[in-house]
Amino acid sequence: MLLIGPGTVITRDPAHPFIENGAVLTKDTKIEAVGDYEELAKKYPDAQRVSSQGRLIMPGFINAHHHIYSAFSRGLSLSNYNPSGFLEILEGMWWRIDNALNLDDSRASARAVYLSCLRNGVTTVIDHHASYKETTGSLEAIAEESLRYGIRSCLCYEISDRNGEEEAQRAIDENFRFARFAKKDPEHLAGLIGLHASFTLSDRTLEKIAQENTEGFGYHAHVAEGTLDQERSLAEHGMRVVPCLMQYDILNERSVAGHCIHVDEKEKDLLAETGVGVVHNPQSNMGNAVGAPDILGFMNRGITVGLGTDGFTSDMLESLKFANLLIKHREQDATVGGNISDLLYKGNPALAARIFPQPLGILKEGAAADVIVLDYDEITPLNGDNINGHLLFGMNGLNVVTTVSDGVVRMKDREILGLDVEKEVAGIRAQAKDFARRVNA
Repeated sequence: MLLIGPGTVITRDPAHPFIENGAVLTKDTKIEAVGDYEELAKKYPDAQRVSSQGRLIMPGFINAHHHIYSAFSRGLSLSNYNPSGFLEILEGMWWRIDNALNLDDSRASARAVYLSCLRNGVTTVIDHHASYKETTGSLEAIAEESLRYGIRSCLCYEISDRNGEEEAQRAIDENFRFARFAKKDPEHLAGLIGLHASFTLSDRTLEKIAQENTEGFGYHAHVAEGTLDQERSLAEHGMRVVPCLMQYDILNERSVAGHCIHVDEKEKDLLAETGVGVVHNPQSNMGNAVGAPDILGFMNRGITVGLGTDGFTSDMLESLKFANLLIKHREQDATVGGNISDLLYKGNPALAARIFPQPLGILKEGAAADVIVLDYDEITPLNGDNINGHLLFGMNGLNVVTTVSDGVVRMKDREILGLDVEKEVAGIRAQAKDFARRVNA
């Protein structure tokens, strides 16, 4: 048992949202109790103390759309890369990177991302992977690292026709193989069927995927991220993106749709009808200059909207800050977005609940023992009514000092435990250096 406290507990449980001088008691991989620190300490005197020194205690963050394969892109200089638009960014950078990634690269990328997740208090990741240099076995390789680092992971592989029919089939096989493999450990691993944007997928490939999915796996797809997606869909499929995907039952209550920027009003209604979850990735959307989704329109239709980073970062509080700014900029109204924090604290747990059996993103009895502690020296009053304002304007991932996942202390006072970090980082750097040489060869 671990007793994490004393501190100000932000539970995200509507029944008991805010507990001063509180604590969280974990037993094995689940939360046993949440309540007053003194009472729990007296009742469970033998529990191992994890002192939080009066800091903020919260559930671990969930990243609803990540790209582990992007880890080596930071600071990467690519020869002959001068993009003039989104397609050239894809072709000249991202497809070039994932076409060069081998299994060793995928493993090292996973280590880099999961290390960053621990440091930023992220304990669950929904990832969308591609490594076309070596597709087969890549998801299991990443899964092995996720278990080693203690990060719960839902993985998929990006199916695309951009490298030909043989590579597309290999990607299809990798998805279904891993989705079946993940069923062996459903509390820690899950698999979705990954799709790139529909403009890189033929009707033949979409039909093949739908026919193979006899077990009803959900999908993780990029949907209308750029205008090109709609233009190509109309030209190649004879219809817009959302109805195109719907005819293959890709958009459903078990699926995750990333971006959804360039969907029209009818498509928004269709998204609501399907029950699919939408994930907003504000920093990536701004960086690629592809536009901003109609978050208000989605939420008003009752669509579950979550928050991701699209590989841009592993800091969910930074992503939330950008989501708050972008919604105001899009609407040209500084008063909107008062409920933007719901993407992170309601949307992401709701999406995770469709994938994993245990409650995530909440501190209550029976939920996953994923707990983080943040060091935040507030100068203005902090209470249950204004905590989101403090998180939005006063904190980022660097405030996370302790990360507990699955009832195991993974980081304490910013020190990663159970791993030789110096050795891990040295290996990641060596692999990244070798990758940079190969991708430019």
